[in-house]
Amino acid sequence: MAKRNILLTMVALAAIVCLLIFSPSRRKTANETYQHNEGTIFGTIYHAKYLYGENLCAEIEAALKQVDASLSMFNPQSTISRINRNETGKADKMLGEVLQLSYTINTATAGAFDPTVAPLVNAWGFGFKSGQMPDITQVDSLRSLVGLSAIHLQGDSITKDNPLSILDFSAIAKGYGVDKAAEVLRSHGIQNFMVEIGGEVVAEGVNEKGNAWRIGINKPDDDSTSTNTELQDIVKLSAGAIATSGNYRNFYISEGRKIAHTINPRTGYPAQQDILSSTVMAPTCAEADGFATAFMVLGMEEAKRVLQTQPQLEAYFIYSDEEGNYRTWSTEGFKTYIIK
Repeated sequence: MAKRNILLTMVALAAIVCLLIFSPSRRKTANETYQHNEGTIFGTIYHAKYLYGENLCAEIEAALKQVDASLSMFNPQSTISRINRNETGKADKMLGEVLQLSYTINTATAGAFDPTVAPLVNAWGFGFKSGQMPDITQVDSLRSLVGLSAIHLQGDSITKDNPLSILDFSAIAKGYGVDKAAEVLRSHGIQNFMVEIGGEVVAEGVNEKGNAWRIGINKPDDDSTSTNTELQDIVKLSAGAIATSGNYRNFYISEGRKIAHTINPRTGYPAQQDILSSTVMAPTCAEADGFATAFMVLGMEEAKRVLQTQPQLEAYFIYSDEEGNYRTWSTEGFKTYIIK
């Protein structure tokens, strides 16, 4: 009996050791420390924190530069810029992946997410153009260029029904970049990390304090200077991606009217819905990014209906009631991530 008890004890100790070694949120070893990297990409700042024995800044930035070379509207030599100028009809692997995901989100949201909306975005004074607001004739004319169904991908070949149509993946590229940086870290077997670009995040494991990563959701106070940091809520994240879209950062005032950067592809006009801030959790950050933008266009009721068809998503909306007070709504699953 004594020998049997000793054997059982040894088996139990071995199991505990294995859990400590292979647990996704295991503690750091002697040669590991939390690395901190940051830099600029896509016109904003990226941050990466990860538990590892060496600094991978060069690899992370190389991956982000690949995304920029594929998807950046502000890089004249990027693949998307050359396609928009009709200099090539060939998509690289990254652009093909993002376009395929865009088709999926476009269909799921009845066209609320549409990367062909760029001509309207520019016309309203965002993107490359600034100036007077468009009149109804201009809006109606530009709407003929909008519609993802007019962009066709076969293999790596892209064709456009109208050569004047252009693609703009700004509403999904940051999330996709976060995913690619996270892939670099996973390829090294890193299990505790957080990557963030402009508020879009992928996180796994634990932070330096041994806790799940803390992600803040800002109150949607109008602040085009991005100096407001007051938080509405904080969520914990140890496996997955989160992205937030809102009109409280990128807007301007014209004749006393707020003109926000989220343009409704279905109407041609800035989205004027009840959602002030849309936060989405998803398996990938690109997916979270795209749906968060679409929900800003759809508004609360339509967004809720879409969520019923997308079980992989969790969502959190901030809206204003009739008295102007901030209110929140979230899926039941999202509530489990909120830190009380």
